[in-house]
Amino acid sequence: MESLDLLANNIANASTGGYKSDSEFYTLFASEAAAEDSPDTPATAPMIQRQWTDFSQGLLEPTNNPLDFGLSGKGFFVVQGPSGPLYTRNGSFHAATDGTLVTTDGYPLLAKTGQPLKADTKQPIEVALDGSIRQNGQELGQLQVVDFPDPSVLAKQGNNYFLNTGAQAPEESTGVQVYQGRVEASNVSAAQGAVRLVSVMRQFEMMQKAISISSDMSSKAITEVAKV
Repeated sequence: MESLDLLANNIANASTGGYKSDSEFYTLFASEAAAEDSPDTPATAPMIQRQWTDFSQGLLEPTNNPLDFGLSGKGFFVVQGPSGPLYTRNGSFHAATDGTLVTTDGYPLLAKTGQPLKADTKQPIEVALDGSIRQNGQELGQLQVVDFPDPSVLAKQGNNYFLNTGAQAPEESTGVQVYQGRVEASNVSAAQGAVRLVSVMRQFEMMQKAISISSDMSSKAITEVAKV
């Protein structure tokens, strides 16, 4: 059931900008009760030990929107969430009424200084590959793009944001490039996900049938013992 939920969520976000797919690490569960009956061959079953996120690069798709930014390389945009900084690969931004660049959820996009970026909504802006933003020949600031040596400290917040849950401080991302007018697509393969979803559903149905047969056998045994 956990695998089905995970796969269904991946497929549902196959067209969500900046979404990173989830997968799972499996381990074997050994039944102690079964081991007492047959210690040489104890019964085992696969179980999910933990989930992990695939941070591989998605395709950069052109949008022709000057406030859309796509990252090529390792790194995350930093936005100001309700309870602190959040990190995202979704570079779809727009200007608020006061000119602050915000996400679709209204979280301000932060500059290297740690302050929200603001621009004149009536004038075009230019974004260089290093994240520098210029308007009317003047530099407004530079996008804060950070990376984590150990991305396992990042926990998903919704579908497009990550929260730093560890003591590891983010580092300035090196080698990353910012492309204006592009948005990184989801790294989910819808076709591969659909095939795997069908496979897991078949396994799930087989397990359901096995449990049903076991339950029927137990009921039948109780009934026959009662008759004797």
